[in-house]
Amino acid sequence: MSVPPGSADSDAVAPDSTAGKQPEEKIQRSLFGEILDWMLAPLLLLWPMSIAITYLVAKSIANQPFDRALEDNVLVLSQQVKEIDGQTITQLSNPARDILRADDLDNIYFQIKGLKGEVVDGDRDLPAPAEEDKPPAGSVQFRNAVLRGIDIRIAYSYIDLNKTGKRGPGIDTRKDPHLALVQVAETLEKRSLLANEIIKGVILPQFIILPIALALVWFALSRGLSPLAELQQRIRARRPDDLSPIDSRHVPEEITPLVKSLNEMLERLAQTIAIQKRFIADAAHQMKTPLAGMRMQSELALRQTDQHEIHQSLTQLATSSEAATRLVNQLLTLARAENLAPTNQPREQIDLNILARNVVQDWIQASFAKKIDLGFEQDRNAVLIFGSPLMLREMLSNLIDNALRYTPQEHSVTVRVRIDHDEALAILEVEDNGPGIPQTERERVFERFYRILGSNVQGSGLGLAIVREIASQHDARIQILDNPQPQDPAYPGCLFRISFQLNPYDEVAMEGLS
Repeated sequence: MSVPPGSADSDAVAPDSTAGKQPEEKIQRSLFGEILDWMLAPLLLLWPMSIAITYLVAKSIANQPFDRALEDNVLVLSQQVKEIDGQTITQLSNPARDILRADDLDNIYFQIKGLKGEVVDGDRDLPAPAEEDKPPAGSVQFRNAVLRGIDIRIAYSYIDLNKTGKRGPGIDTRKDPHLALVQVAETLEKRSLLANEIIKGVILPQFIILPIALALVWFALSRGLSPLAELQQRIRARRPDDLSPIDSRHVPEEITPLVKSLNEMLERLAQTIAIQKRFIADAAHQMKTPLAGMRMQSELALRQTDQHEIHQSLTQLATSSEAATRLVNQLLTLARAENLAPTNQPREQIDLNILARNVVQDWIQASFAKKIDLGFEQDRNAVLIFGSPLMLREMLSNLIDNALRYTPQEHSVTVRVRIDHDEALAILEVEDNGPGIPQTERERVFERFYRILGSNVQGSGLGLAIVREIASQHDARIQILDNPQPQDPAYPGCLFRISFQLNPYDEVAMEGLS
């Protein structure tokens, strides 16, 4: 029954529908745009700063020649000021005044003040310098001021009239200096015009250069990123089953690490596919025999009329079914061990004593059925390692199963856990009293489906391959040695030894090593 949208039930399920929404996908960023942003953003930020700095430099450059002209005018005008009989006079003629004031753009002002601050000649409205800005006599200083609302630039100097005038007797000119003020000012039109001309000469080319620079940056980025597009086309042109390495000789140095990473990924992918193909081929090949036997036994049972023969055929059918089941389980275990990367395995701290004891207990009934003495020896201290408990149990189970299959009745199999203090290793050993393994066969027995010739023991040939794969996943070393104390000379037996790295945080073990 449908629920109306406005009902209470629909409100109750609303949070579930909201919670089930998938998270929003992140917007994919463009590498080209990212690089372009990081290149253009500083450029566009620095451009106004360069204009401001150019303007300040232009004003400074424009001030220098005009300040020198003002300074020259002050020096020339100072030479025309004299003191005669205590009076400050000027010897500036009218034509000289006209020449001083003659200017097409700027207005020139001058002022001469006498000993008592009275205006001797020039513009009375020209402001005097502050007392704290009074320079030493004879030096020319500059300042900015405002005259009748107009910005002006003033050059001024104090002159010592004692050096130019005639004084009465008895007056010490060194202790009683007579200072007159000479000022020459001008408006700032010519300075602004020159500064603007300089700025135009600098800024206008930048307006032309900037678009060209942007176009060159765009072209350079497109050209620089073209190897990525070529690499993309080369990868797309590959066949779907082509997992060969990508040629890194024709890519830039910066892309080489990426190509190497891709090649490593392709190599891992090729290995995974090869393992899967090999597993499928091996599984198909190995399953043919038990399935064919089961089919033959079932057909034979269907043709039999005697109950005893039917029972015998069904017994053989059950045995073949058990063998097929074991083969399938071992194939799955081997596939899981080979495909599980070490970094993806759930690792935890394991006491090898406890793990081995629990596995041995699982095989007690099987050892009783085979009339084999299954023993266990453990170290007096905890033997701590890091690993996957599930995979390690599977490894030890295959070793015990292998030992029980090849050890005759009334003999023994021993599982042993100890610490090698000299090498700082945790040792797991499975010692049997079977026929032993010749030296020439000890490497090949770890190959999948390999069986030693002359062996009448049933098996799939996968147990030791599983042991080697799990040991490799745990960075453990596996060895096959002779049994140091065989029970029967006819059965020399062998010793499977697997060496693990001890947990470095196992303080008891570390103290024993020290």
